[in-house]
Amino acid sequence: MQIFEYGEKEIEYLKSKDKKLGAAIEKIGMIKRKVTPDPFEALVSSIIGQQISTKAAETVWNRLCVLLEKITPETIEKTSLSDIQSCGMTLRKAGYIKGIASAAVSGEINFNELNALSDEEIIKKLSALNGIGVWTAEMLLIFSLCRPDVVSFGDLAIRRGMMNLYGLKELPKKKFDTYRKRYSPYGSVASLYLWALSVI
Repeated sequence: MQIFEYGEKEIEYLKSKDKKLGAAIEKIGMIKRKVTPDPFEALVSSIIGQQISTKAAETVWNRLCVLLEKITPETIEKTSLSDIQSCGMTLRKAGYIKGIASAAVSGEINFNELNALSDEEIIKKLSALNGIGVWTAEMLLIFSLCRPDVVSFGDLAIRRGMMNLYGLKELPKKKFDTYRKRYSPYGSVASLYLWALSVI
């Protein structure tokens, strides 16, 4: 299992920039979060996971793996919409998955070359696809491409974690951006801790 890599350098930087976050990092310790290095596979997985529980998403994902043996744009394009849907997802989600497979096969998006693009370019490219919003693209940046500086305003748990950390009743975008800039260039590591803090 591959995990999101970080270490002392990122931790020391965040501690020096933000005392409250630093104290939380001390208390929580190192966080191991799984990454999916293949961005196409990661995107299919995140579409499956939209608006359902982790356990339900896992079941659907495992069924899709059995159906296709290997999850690639080619295997998905060759499989019928109803077969994909029969793994336990809505017709709409199955359509989104077929759509991103077509975009990959036609060359509209080259998933192997995503890493050469900036965060903003990747978000713009991916969120132009049906079923992919900015949040999904941002999660791909962290949990597939391991980009170091992503803090998603669209992520409810991250906002909740921030509010818990700083004792805030509300969190306007402007205030969020102030904290986000403070964590830069290691925003993704800060995000891991904000997620942990969202459940406190």
